[in-house]
Amino acid sequence: MATEASQAHPFRAIPKPTDFHPEISAVSSPTTHDGLEFWQFMIAGSIAGSVEHTAMFPVDTLKTRMQALSGSGSGPGSLTVRPVGVRQALNSILKLEGPSVLYRGIGAMGLGAGPAHAVYFSVYEYFKDSFSGENPNNPAAHAAAGVFATVASDAVITPMDMVKQRLQLKCSPYKGLGDCVRRVLAEEGFGAFYASYRTTVVMNAPFTAVHFAAYEAAKRGLTEFSPQSASDERLLVHATAGAVAGGLAAAVTTPLDVVKTQLQCQGVCGCDRYSNSSIGDVIKSVVIKDGHHGLMRGWIPRMLFHAPAAAICWSTYEAAKLFFQRLNNTNHTMIT
Repeated sequence: MATEASQAHPFRAIPKPTDFHPEISAVSSPTTHDGLEFWQFMIAGSIAGSVEHTAMFPVDTLKTRMQALSGSGSGPGSLTVRPVGVRQALNSILKLEGPSVLYRGIGAMGLGAGPAHAVYFSVYEYFKDSFSGENPNNPAAHAAAGVFATVASDAVITPMDMVKQRLQLKCSPYKGLGDCVRRVLAEEGFGAFYASYRTTVVMNAPFTAVHFAAYEAAKRGLTEFSPQSASDERLLVHATAGAVAGGLAAAVTTPLDVVKTQLQCQGVCGCDRYSNSSIGDVIKSVVIKDGHHGLMRGWIPRMLFHAPAAAICWSTYEAAKLFFQRLNNTNHTMIT
């Protein structure tokens, strides 16, 4: 009877998603998402952010130099920071100051990137899981989760980002991270560390929305294009999707990044000082001095930064997640 029943109603294998991991499902609980605990997302994000910013820091320095001063600016930094081409700007820095200057300020970013990315990815994963519901491929949920993530992480990284950019300027008056922090506090007050926070959030909200939505879509598209090799090429998929997402988001939000740099570097090395932190006032000032193309200063190094940076960040993050997933599975197996 059992044989006849099984022949009459044969069991059919239900196709699993390409990223399905039965061992992860086994250890998941109502307090976990994607097989990981909240603290594991934070560690994975912290590692990814630190690796990303360390690897791409010279390109970030080049971008800051190109964005900091207007073409009509004056002061000790104006000769090198004029909005020239990427090659000319890089050659000028290397010739006049040497390659080591490309890493000036990396200590500040090192202190900020780890904690900020820990917040960034853990908040993203939490809200992605909350907003997605029964549809894990919902781009609106990915975009919304990204916005929440950037609002939280920007509150952590903005002060150190300001210090980092001031140290990156040509002829920076600060001796180092500690000196910069002390002098800004004494001369400008604590609010100076967050002068660009509103602009940063306004910039990073659409940046992150585009970035995460594009990343999830690109990852899904690449996986569906070659599902039979999705597991073997997992790292390549994440890196490629991250590069596409990072480059696209960077190009779209360059004008606001110019505003952020202007606000963070104001009054230093010949940079203009603004009476308030109004995004509109800074945009008007840049357009009056340099025209609308001034709002796109540094877009090439910005894309050159964010495309590979996102590839590095996402592949590192996903690799760290996979490590924790396997670790959790091993621990679950030992317990049971």
